[in-house]
Amino acid sequence: MDKKTGAILSYALGWVTGVIFLFVGKKDLDVKFHAAQSIVFFGAVSVVNIALSVVGSLLGGVGIIFSLVGLAVWILAVVVWIMAMVQANRIGGVRAELPIVGKFVAPYADRLANSVN
Repeated sequence: MDKKTGAILSYALGWVTGVIFLFVGKKDLDVKFHAAQSIVFFGAVSVVNIALSVVGSLLGGVGIIFSLVGLAVWILAVVVWIMAMVQANRIGGVRAELPIVGKFVAPYADRLANSVN
């Protein structure tokens, strides 16, 4: 599998394919970076959405606000997901930060990618 395909597939199913390609693409540092970036971003989105759902369900009627925030987070995640796959395709799979949130996620993705041998 080439670098471009590995980078695109690292984002295909969010953090799930990120975990797979973190170990499958361990010979290519750029694919590992994309996989780690996918894990960090989409994992954080999943945790935030679960927390918002739990808090929203505990608050009853006021919880609608948490549901709306969760919807906004989900929409942001879909936008970043599409942009990440397009960017990975456009640049040929070389290392690049996620659009919009890359400067926040990249340092953690670097550490995660470097920790898997």
